[in-house]
Amino acid sequence: MVYVQRKEYIVDAEDKVLGRLATRIAVLLRGKSKPDFAPNKDIGDFVAVKNVVKLKVSGRKLEQKSYFRHSGYLGGVKKTPMKKVFAIDPGEVLKTAVFGMLPKNKLRNRQIKRLRMIK
Repeated sequence: MVYVQRKEYIVDAEDKVLGRLATRIAVLLRGKSKPDFAPNKDIGDFVAVKNVVKLKVSGRKLEQKSYFRHSGYLGGVKKTPMKKVFAIDPGEVLKTAVFGMLPKNKLRNRQIKRLRMIK
């Protein structure tokens, strides 16, 4: 049986733009930079992100962008502005951006677990 050799990458988020950093992290989590990459294999690496508080958001996204969730009941849409989420936990904003860039299949939950934030 062949085991996957996983590396750990430490990424510094200081003065990096949210979307560009998220794409780089998604590539590492999927393992797309490895020579034996296949879309159905989970061969990605571990990624630790530090200085998430100093992350930059381009444009007017902090004021205009908002996250939606639904309670399941009629009229149960909850809307939270990005500014409020970023003030409480900036790592959650980055994690949500990376989560949206991973493939929508059974591997996504396994891949996002390898992402962690360092305070």
